[in-house]
Amino acid sequence: MKTAEVVIVGAGIVGASIAWHLTRAGARGVLMLDREERQGQGSTGKSMGGVRAQFATEHNVRMSMYSIPFYARFEEHTGSPCGYKPHGYLFMATAPKHLDYLRTNRTLQAAHGLTNVEEWTREQIVERLPPLRADDILAGAYCPTDGFVDPWLAMEGFTNAALRQGAELLRSAEVTAIDARSGRVTGVRTTAGDIAAPVVINAAGAAAARVAALAGASLPVKPLRRMLCPTEPFPAIPGNSPMVIDMSDGFHFRPEGRGLLLAWTDPQGASSDEPIVDPGFVERILTRAVSRVPSFIDLAVDPRKTWAGLYEMSPDHHCILGPAPEVEGLFYANGFSGHGVMHAPSTGKILSDLVTTGRTDVVDAAALSVRRFAEGREIHESAVL
Repeated sequence: MKTAEVVIVGAGIVGASIAWHLTRAGARGVLMLDREERQGQGSTGKSMGGVRAQFATEHNVRMSMYSIPFYARFEEHTGSPCGYKPHGYLFMATAPKHLDYLRTNRTLQAAHGLTNVEEWTREQIVERLPPLRADDILAGAYCPTDGFVDPWLAMEGFTNAALRQGAELLRSAEVTAIDARSGRVTGVRTTAGDIAAPVVINAAGAAAARVAALAGASLPVKPLRRMLCPTEPFPAIPGNSPMVIDMSDGFHFRPEGRGLLLAWTDPQGASSDEPIVDPGFVERILTRAVSRVPSFIDLAVDPRKTWAGLYEMSPDHHCILGPAPEVEGLFYANGFSGHGVMHAPSTGKILSDLVTTGRTDVVDAAALSVRRFAEGREIHESAVL
């Protein structure tokens, strides 16, 4: 039987970051498991790649305040690029309540070290993005260090650096059971063989609840479909444009290559927990896009390139980090609610700290424990796209 000190179930960007941080901290016997033949086939490879610190809660701001500077120096840390582009995020308020919300958030963000969020006037927004229809825009919030990364590059960078530091990666290894004795993890059974290990970290993305159940544990994480629509080249929107978020309905877009990447929570779309594209999505999102940017009437889109991925949603839209109360040695890194890529670096640090020392300085880890749901301590994040 193969042995390990720490088994990480899931080798997407979150699992890879945990492996890098653990081995960086001196941990040995770290083994990543991926159920697919290739990494990144789950949520990592379907992500929009946005990274931002403009959140509405202390916990998400603090996690971003670790993650974004990490991405800015990613190559220095790992020896590989991650494609970080600090183009900014621009939230556009179209109602007084939106503006009040952004200003309240800006005060909270500044209190936790994010001091470079700017309030932009309508005129500043139009100056940066002339094609926008701006008659209903009141103002906006812009943070220049927000931006995008390439999730695939970041995952590979973490993985390769972790492997150089002594970690292992086992592909085509789906976990079929998590063994425990006297309430303590003893190992996992997989389609590639059994592994004895005293610590198992659940970083299984949208499959997190199923993996937790293999140990007899309950994890309130559910998959939720999100669809993304890439366009052909469109020079009217500059390549250094920020992520633009229309707060009237959450429609947002950013540059992607020579074209754009469009996203939106379609209120007419059928609910689904499968990463399958709704055939009517492209027409509906383009109709919405044209209402904000009239020149998008000329956007060229190949519907075959549209893709769907899964968010792993927690009840309060905050991640669930730390030990499982039911089984000693089982740890969670789940429930990111669309923020897994942007918070992968801080998640890796937090889980590494908790596994190796039992504490972390990045956030109040107890506040993000799964216990919060049973104890009535939910922390609701409202800045979710």
